[in-house]
Amino acid sequence: MTFKAEYIWIDGTEPTAKLRSKTKILADGAELPIWGFDGSSTNQAEGHASDCVLKPVFSCPDPIRGGDDVLVLCEVLNIDMTPHPSNTRAALVEVAEKFAAQEPIFGIEQEYTFFKDGYPLGFPKGGFPAPQGGYYCGVGSDEIFGRDVVEAHLENCLKAGLGISGINAEVMPGQWEFQVGPLSPLEVSDQLWIARWLLYRTAEDFGVAATLDPKPVKGDWNGAGAHTNFSTKAMREGYDAIITACESLGEGSKPLDHVKNYGAGIDDRLTGLHETAPWDKYSYGVSNRGASVRIPWQVEKDGKGYIEDRRPNANVDPYVVTRLLVDTCCSALEKAGQV
Repeated sequence: MTFKAEYIWIDGTEPTAKLRSKTKILADGAELPIWGFDGSSTNQAEGHASDCVLKPVFSCPDPIRGGDDVLVLCEVLNIDMTPHPSNTRAALVEVAEKFAAQEPIFGIEQEYTFFKDGYPLGFPKGGFPAPQGGYYCGVGSDEIFGRDVVEAHLENCLKAGLGISGINAEVMPGQWEFQVGPLSPLEVSDQLWIARWLLYRTAEDFGVAATLDPKPVKGDWNGAGAHTNFSTKAMREGYDAIITACESLGEGSKPLDHVKNYGAGIDDRLTGLHETAPWDKYSYGVSNRGASVRIPWQVEKDGKGYIEDRRPNANVDPYVVTRLLVDTCCSALEKAGQV
């Protein structure tokens, strides 16, 4: 007997990487082996030396094929088994291990938009729907578009055993969100990539495309982000650590160091309008969705909890955003003796 293993990896497309996958047939009980692929077709190698290596790093049940079949997330390696330049997971592993004692955890809010025949789902061809507002967490066929796809995606994520913690409709027709976490840096990143693959694959079956474009419709519409909620053990125990983390993100070159790695097209989304802060100005505040970093009101009230970095785009690489937040905030907390 055999089972199917869908090997999934992140390619080298710039400025925003794509997901790729292919199927390997394995004998029952077999270990998941390394595998190869043609990197010249994925922007990860030249044709004269095109072999790249897939190393399994996370697997889960395949909710689409069912049975004993699995989804296999892979790192991309060079043939000498060193991390490929497109492999951003390897750098996160180092930082996560360095600060593991601080117990960093994340919850990432993944926004996305459905498109059909070149238009956002729910947009009339050649025109625009009513202004945003009523669509957010709405109900009814005049305000909600794509719920069947969303529910199927949610069910697939749950069957896969992913740490999905919720879904909701967003402010524009055809725009939705799912949340992954709370999980450790590597867990949340691996599982978000798998959840993204399942989103695209589920939408396929409905003849709909899903995009992580941070500004899928220009004009007076909210963009699509990946708001990143973050805490350490010290932050979950005291408010001083919350302030230290917020201050650390605004020090020196840190604001731009983060923003330039928070997803392509970030200046289109972080305009200072539509519940965003300007991309080139750092701020934080309690209950302020117009700040770069929000401290939820209940965190101030409780004197402990987490912060929400509202800057990451929907198309951000979770390996990169979690690495930057852990490195910046945990270094500052360590320096302040708040660990």
